[in-house]
Amino acid sequence: MSSDIILNATIMGLGMHLGAWRHRSGSPSDYLDINYYREVAQLAESGRLHALFLADTLAVSEENFERPNLGAMDPTAVLGALAAVTSRIGLVATASTSFNEPFNLARRIASLDHLSRGRAAWNIVTTFIPDVAANFGKGPLPPHAERYAKAEEFVDVVTELWDSWDEDALVGNKASGLFADRSRVNAVNHDGRFFSVRGPNTLPRSPQGRPILYQAGSSEEGRALAARTADVVFAVQNTLASAIAFRKDLRDRAAREGRDPDSLKILPGLVPIIGGTEREAQDRKSALDDLAGDAELRKLASRVGVPASDLSLDKPLPIDRIKANDKFNASRGFQAAAIQLGASENLTVREILYRNGGGHPQVVGTPEQVADFIESWHRAGAADGFNLMIDELPSGLRAFVDEVVPLLQRRGVFQSDYRGDTLRSNLGLRNPHDSLRNYEQRRSHYA
Repeated sequence: MSSDIILNATIMGLGMHLGAWRHRSGSPSDYLDINYYREVAQLAESGRLHALFLADTLAVSEENFERPNLGAMDPTAVLGALAAVTSRIGLVATASTSFNEPFNLARRIASLDHLSRGRAAWNIVTTFIPDVAANFGKGPLPPHAERYAKAEEFVDVVTELWDSWDEDALVGNKASGLFADRSRVNAVNHDGRFFSVRGPNTLPRSPQGRPILYQAGSSEEGRALAARTADVVFAVQNTLASAIAFRKDLRDRAAREGRDPDSLKILPGLVPIIGGTEREAQDRKSALDDLAGDAELRKLASRVGVPASDLSLDKPLPIDRIKANDKFNASRGFQAAAIQLGASENLTVREILYRNGGGHPQVVGTPEQVADFIESWHRAGAADGFNLMIDELPSGLRAFVDEVVPLLQRRGVFQSDYRGDTLRSNLGLRNPHDSLRNYEQRRSHYA
């Protein structure tokens, strides 16, 4: 296993914790201010973190006007602005395969990749919030299996568009007048169940071969998609045992797809709540919790698919009632992770809330305790790194960069500088065209 831990900073509104917007000293409207994003981006880059990760939100219902929506701003617009004020850190934009078109999205992410000189990535999601569907038409949110079938085709079309210009297609010979060699630019001519796209892309090949593909999904369909297409998987695993099993499963699946398992990086989410002492960290969490009221409880209820009234703080999760909800159409990964965490140690709902930060493992403690958690999971084969779901921004990220990063660097498990100029090189990934499936193999999937 590589000694280099991968760490991304996730920008979720003004912080992952539901009380962050009230606890922090800045304005509640900072999430609309480019200066806020610039401060966070430059802070993350100063800590040599690999990438900035932005969520996307297509409806107001999940936060219900109780705090800034975690992905209210268009990620590609924000990251495009941040490309100009950063130079090495990766830029990961979330976008849904359920509510976009492949051509437009391929163009947006490719534009970000060119503007950032090869630092862009797309985080593939299928959208599990039912209210989103009403913003894009009259139909309901499609069933889980159909969302993933569409995602499979969507990703293939996007990658074909990114690959539609050969590496040497852009000639730019002023003397001869040849700008681009048309024979080296290929139509896609995709005709499938969900999409018909002629192509080619309007932009030449990316500086890093093509943008990096992140994917977030832990269901059977999500794992299959990740094993076939993803470079990085944003995992939802709350216990060491389940994280080890998940990573092994994904690597095995990748091998069966003919891929090098090391070409697939598994990054669970992690919520660090840091204090100079354990007591200070617990006080910070308590202050955040008090300002959030029962919002964390209600979010857990929505993640597992039962009313909040069914959850009693000092009792275990009602697993039988959760499993009996055959109409559940949200994230199965979040649901399974919460059940696994509760059942593995017979935790009460209160204990789950303490250790489960919005669906991800939560470490409340000193910089040493946070570093120990990260290193222990990495050495155990549970993770190639983590998506850091910072509790409050920018203070939580500053504590991580100033206090946790130096510990990891001194232990020899985290980079002291970037290894290259592109996100692909900094993640230690090869050019995708070294083992690229040809177009006819991919298109035959839809014949």
